[in-house]
Amino acid sequence: MILLLNILLFIMIIANIMMILSIFLSKKSMMDREKSSPFECGFDPKSYARMPFSLHFFLITVIFLIFDVEIALIFPIIPLFKSVNLMLWIKISTFFIIVLIIGLYHEWNQNMLNWTN
Repeated sequence: MILLLNILLFIMIIANIMMILSIFLSKKSMMDREKSSPFECGFDPKSYARMPFSLHFFLITVIFLIFDVEIALIFPIIPLFKSVNLMLWIKISTFFIIVLIIGLYHEWNQNMLNWTN
């Protein structure tokens, strides 16, 4: 029992020493390189926060998120191929793909896919 308490005490001491060392060794300055550089969207982090941003950037982000979610929805359709009625699987898959293609066509018509204005 005493041996177990000594081991636990030793582990606690080592853990505390490691945490204290990490606190002292990882001191960061206020003018860190990442903090002084612009974000991915091009904002300067030290400037006015209510600056208007490009609507085009927002639309590209939304399109990316939509296609990302669509891929996540397509993955479960593949394993269902063996366990569901083939005609039902074909109808559901075709409907889903048609909805995606119609959405892509609409985005293309609205010129949302152009990277430059």
